[in-house]
Amino acid sequence: MHAMKMMKNIVLMAVTCLVLAGCSSFDKLLNGNDFDAKYEAAMRYYNDNSYSKAIQLFENLTLHYRGRENAENIGWYYAQALYHEKDYYSAGYQFKRFSRQFPYSEHAEEAIFLSAYCKYMQSPSHTLDQSQTREAIADMESFVERYPRSNHIPEVNRYLDELREKLIKKDYEIAYGYYFIEEYSAAYESFRNFLNLYPEAPQREDAMYYQLEAGYRYAIGSREEKQRERLQHVVNDFERFSSSFAGSKRLAAAQQIYTKARAALTNLEEASRPAENR
Repeated sequence: MHAMKMMKNIVLMAVTCLVLAGCSSFDKLLNGNDFDAKYEAAMRYYNDNSYSKAIQLFENLTLHYRGRENAENIGWYYAQALYHEKDYYSAGYQFKRFSRQFPYSEHAEEAIFLSAYCKYMQSPSHTLDQSQTREAIADMESFVERYPRSNHIPEVNRYLDELREKLIKKDYEIAYGYYFIEEYSAAYESFRNFLNLYPEAPQREDAMYYQLEAGYRYAIGSREEKQRERLQHVVNDFERFSSSFAGSKRLAAAQQIYTKARAALTNLEEASRPAENR
C-alpha cells in the first residue's frame, strides 16, 4: 500500500513538472523575439484547438506583422480563435477589423457575416436593453445589402426575424407597462408608435385596443380645451380597430369606449353653444 502511494506521488510530481515545463516553454516563446517561431506555434495551437494559447500568440504577433506577408492570416485566425472561444465581443471586433484591413481577401465576405453573427450572439433577452439587438439588425441588413446572393442569406433572414421579434416584444411591453401604471398619455403615444413601426406584429389587435382605451382615459383626464381633439382621436381609433378586427372578442368593449367618447363630444358641443341656442 505504501509503495503504491509513493508511486502515485511520483507520477503526480512528474506530471506537474511536465506541465510547469510546458508553461515555462510557452511563456518563454510568448515573451521572446522569435516571431517566426511564434507564428508557427500559434498556427499549431489553433489547429490543435488550443485556442487560448493561440489567441495569446496571435495577439502578440498582430503588431509585428502589420503590413507584412502573414498579416492577413494572423488577422483571420486570431478572429477565428476568439470566435471558437465564444468571446463574441472581441471576435466581432476582430472580424470587422479584418474586413476593413483586407477588403479583397477571400475571407472578407465571411468576416463581415461573422462580425454580424457575433452581434447577434450578444443580443440579450427581450426583457433587457435592446441596443445590441438594434446593432445586430443593422449589421445583418448591411450584409444583405452588400452580398445579396450570399449563401448566408437564408440564415441571415432567420436571424433578422428573431431579432425583430425581440424588438416587437420589448416595445409592446414598454407600451403596456405605461398602460398598466395608468400613464395614459405615454401609453397612447407608445402604442401609436408601436403600430406604425410594426404593422404585421402579432400583438397588433391588443395594441390597437389598449391604444383606444388609453386614448379615451387620456382624453377625459385632459384640460377641457384639449378634450375635443383627443376624443376625436378616440373615435378615429375605434373606426380603425373595428374595420381591422371586425370579429375581435374586444369589439364590444371597444364599442362601449366609442359610445362614451361620442357622448363626451356631444356634451362638449352643447356646452360650447350660446345659452339661447341650447
